[in-house]
Amino acid sequence: MGGFGALLALTGSDSPLRAPLVLFFLLAAPAAGIALALRGLDPFARVPTALAGSVVLNMLVAQGMLATHRWSARGGVVAVGVISALILLPVLLRRRRAAKGQDG
Repeated sequence: MGGFGALLALTGSDSPLRAPLVLFFLLAAPAAGIALALRGLDPFARVPTALAGSVVLNMLVAQGMLATHRWSARGGVVAVGVISALILLPVLLRRRRAAKGQDG
């Protein structure tokens, strides 16, 4: 669902669902990566920590774009998506490596 919001933002759609779905993407994408990276925490601590980290990441992206005079909604969605993927990538690689170690 969040990916659909990012798609609507990147294509410039005028759908009434664009704003809520983009906001969902901006919160959920980084929160998912952060939550998976914090797998050692208790689940009740992981959820608010991941959401807080998501808000901080969005604020840092917005501040960086404003400071460099490059503000754009599409650019913000792309930046948050790329940073979220970079947060998630080491977690997925670690899981793949652990699964290969168990198979061998």
